[in-house]
Order: sequence, then C-alpha cells, then structure tokens
Amino acid sequence: MNGVRIMWRVTLLNFRAQLEYRTEFLMMIAIGAVWQVSVIVFATVLLSRFTGMGGWDSSDVLLIPATRMLAHGLFVLFLGRVHGLGRHIQEGVIDTCLVRPMPVHRQIQLAYFPTNAIGDLTVAAGLMAGALSRSDLDWTAGRIAYLIAAVLGGMLLEAALFTALACASLRFPAADYWGRWLEELLGTFGSYPLNVLPRAVGGFLTYGLPLAFVAYFPAAVLTGHTTAVPHWLAAASPLLGALAYLASRLLWRWSLRHYTGVNG
Repeated sequence: MNGVRIMWRVTLLNFRAQLEYRTEFLMMIAIGAVWQVSVIVFATVLLSRFTGMGGWDSSDVLLIPATRMLAHGLFVLFLGRVHGLGRHIQEGVIDTCLVRPMPVHRQIQLAYFPTNAIGDLTVAAGLMAGALSRSDLDWTAGRIAYLIAAVLGGMLLEAALFTALACASLRFPAADYWGRWLEELLGTFGSYPLNVLPRAVGGFLTYGLPLAFVAYFPAAVLTGHTTAVPHWLAAASPLLGALAYLASRLLWRWSLRHYTGVNG
C-alpha cells in the first residue's frame, strides 16, 4: 500500500507540473487527438461511402478501430513510458534508476505524465460511442463485460510488445527504433478486418506479430464473424493479452539482471 501511495503522489505531482504550462498542456492534448486524425477520416469515409468491408457491415468494422484506439489510449496513459526506453539507455538514465530504492520499471512509468493520452482517449471514447450507437447488437451484460475485457487485454498486449522491445534495448539500444515500426503497424493495420489483407500479411499479424488479438479477434467474436483461428482462441484474446504482459514482465526482470550498462 505504501508503494501505491507513492505512485499516486508522484503521478499527481507530474500532472500538476504539466498544468504549470497551461498552453502547452492543451497543445499536448490537441496533439494526442490530431495524431488519430487518420482513424477519424477512415471512420468517416467508411460510414459515408461504404456499406461494409470484407463481409463486415460498416457498424461492425467501426468496432475494430474503436477497440484498438481505446486500448492504445489506456496503454499510453498507464504503461506507455516503456516506449522509447532505448533513448534512456543511450543517455545513461537507466543506470541512475538502478541505484534508487524503487523498481526500475516503476520509475520509468512515473517519469512524467503523458498529457497526450488525454487526447487519445477523448477521440477513442467518441469513436467507441459512435460504434456502439450504430451497432445492431444486443448489448447484454455479457457482451459489455467482454468488450471491457477486450479493451484491457488489448492494452496489455500492446504493453507486452513494447516491453519486449524494451528488453531488447537493454542489450541492443538501437532496437528502440523498432518501436516506431511497431507503432506504425498498429496504426496502419489495426483498424481493418484481416480478411481484406493478403493472406500472408494476415498470417503474420496473427502468428508472427499478434496484432490481430488486440482488436480484430475480439470484434469478430462480438459480432459473430468467423476468424482464421479457432473460435475459442479468438475469444481468449483478453486472456492472451494478460498472459503476454506477464511473460514480458518476467522477460524484463531477466533482462535487467543481465544488463551491463550502455558501455558494456
């Protein structure tokens, strides 16, 4: 409980520090929202020009980017500071964290308050509200609970992928640049039904880099669409996200024990 209180106090201090510069604070929120403009344009074009995509109705397709964006916004807010860890390693910041009486991972997450996440979540919440209002599904308590679990599982899966990259950065600091590639993949392919993509691409995003489990498979389960994997596996997407994050944290601990410093 003492650790939780410390985390809460540090977070509040970071938030108050951001508020000291009100104009910059509002600009960062706007940047977070504008960064998602491509998804907004995609949703607008989809709803106004097309009745569906890849056998999905437009209202069902809209659930995919809404789930992905909400999961991404929560990731940025709670766990996103692990993205870009390679820069801290190159600057020697991580070495300072090692001598402080607090877990390194927690120090990284408490380094600053991600104001841009407010913009991300605002756009994501609006898109999710639009997707739910246009949906013809009967939103029972079970479906709502699964959607919440899917968003949290997607957040954890994205965090697991970036944590794995952070582990690689502890040994090879240049591996941090792969984070930009991963972010581009999430933004480019994470909003579409995979059956509209070439089979090789869909297979890679399912079995190689499992981005399909962030939003596509959960949306397919909710809307009753078939998937390239067994139904039980698609339905287990939230659990897989939690297990992947747990595995990534174990990998982080192992990697940190074998970290020898930026100069070897």
